[in-house]
Amino acid sequence: MPRPHGFTYEQLGEHCVAITHQGRAAATLRGSRADTFLAEVGSGDPQLVMARWTGSYKFGNERTAKNHPRNRR
Repeated sequence: MPRPHGFTYEQLGEHCVAITHQGRAAATLRGSRADTFLAEVGSGDPQLVMARWTGSYKFGNERTAKNHPRNRR
């Protein structure tokens, strides 16, 4: 599974963060969620943290599910 890339974030105010993915808005976090995100992005891999917070990451089983007989048409 490839590592996530193309995410950026911008702190808009004291308790507001906007996350973009390849130039498009992916999420806006406000209040305590923004504070939690900023603490987490500073302590880990920023790209992986942003992918997880926006839900824009793959789980690794897409190919398996695609090839399952139930999903073929």
